[in-house]
Amino acid sequence: MKVNIVLPLSILLALVLSGCSGGSGDSNSTLDSSENQSPVEINSSSNSPAVTYSTNNILCALSELTFNNDESVNANSSYSWSCNTQNRMLTGNGIPNHEVGTFPNTNNPNTISVQTINENFTNSPGISSETGIAVGGPGGVIAYALNSVKFDPATAGRCDNSGRCSLAGGSGAWNIEALGHDTFDFGDDMNHAHVQPNGAYHYHGIPERFLEKLGKGREMTLVGWAADGFPVYARYAYTDSNDSGSLIKVMNSSWQIKSQGDAGRPATKNSDNQIIPMGAFTQDYEYKEGSGDLDQCNGRVGVTPEFPEGIYYYMVTDTFPYFSRCLKGSF
Repeated sequence: MKVNIVLPLSILLALVLSGCSGGSGDSNSTLDSSENQSPVEINSSSNSPAVTYSTNNILCALSELTFNNDESVNANSSYSWSCNTQNRMLTGNGIPNHEVGTFPNTNNPNTISVQTINENFTNSPGISSETGIAVGGPGGVIAYALNSVKFDPATAGRCDNSGRCSLAGGSGAWNIEALGHDTFDFGDDMNHAHVQPNGAYHYHGIPERFLEKLGKGREMTLVGWAADGFPVYARYAYTDSNDSGSLIKVMNSSWQIKSQGDAGRPATKNSDNQIIPMGAFTQDYEYKEGSGDLDQCNGRVGVTPEFPEGIYYYMVTDTFPYFSRCLKGSF
C-alpha cells in the first residue's frame, strides 16, 4: 500500500502554525522503574478500542530537580510523573536537563524559558484509529519526553508555489521540514531541538544528549509518553518485534521521499534561486507500507523491556517523520 502525505489544509495549518520560528549541574533525582506490566485486555464495548493496554506501575514515580548550568539555560529543570488508577500525570517546567546548543542564535532568536506543564495521560491506551489522527501544534502537544520537554516535529515554515518562503508562519501550501536538509536553517542544536517564541525548548527528532543522559546505550530506551498514553522509544528496538531475545537494531521509518515533487511544488527559493531539494517539504514524503519497520504513525506493536507481553509504541527515528505526526489512540 502506498499513501501520499496529503492532508486537508486545515489539518496542515493545525500542525504547523504554533510550531517553530526560526551541560547540567548537580541533581537530586528519584527513579522508580517499577515492575514489568502484563498489559492486554479485550474490550467488548463498541464505543471503545477493541484492544486496550495497561501502563500502570510503569515509571509511575519519576522525578528530578536539576540545575542546568548550560550557558543557554541557567535554570532548574524540574519534572514529576505520578499515576493513579486511571491516569499518568506530568508536572514540569519544560527546561531540559542536559546540554543544549546556543540560544538565541542567528537562525533562532528565542531564549529558553520556564514553561508551565500539567498533563494527564490515560493508563489504559487503546488503538482507536488504524491510520492515525493528525495532531500537533494548536491541536495539542503530541508527546512529552520524560524530562517534560515536548516533542513537536512540525514547523511554521511555509513556501508558496513561487518559492517565496518564510520560516515564521509564511503563506503557501508547502510545509518546510526542520530536519533532513540544509536549505532552510531553523537554528536547531545537537538534540534536533530549538526554541519557540514563547521560550519553549522542544524536540523535532532524537534528543541525543537526553538519550545519553539516560545511559542505556544500544538498548530499547523509553524516552517519553505520547498524548494517547502509549510509550515512546528512541532509535533502537528488537529486530523481531515479538522476541526480546532478538538483536537490537536501528528502527527504520516506512516514509520515503517521492520520486518527484507534487504539482506546483517550487523548485527554487524566490529570494536567491537556491534549489529546494526533495525532502525539504513535508509533502515530499509518502508512506510505503512494509518499506521499513514502522507504520504510518512511526510505531508498531511489540515487546519492550517495560512491556514484555507487548504494547503499541512510537519510535523517534533518524529519518522522516523523525517523530510521529499522528496518534493511533484517543487523546
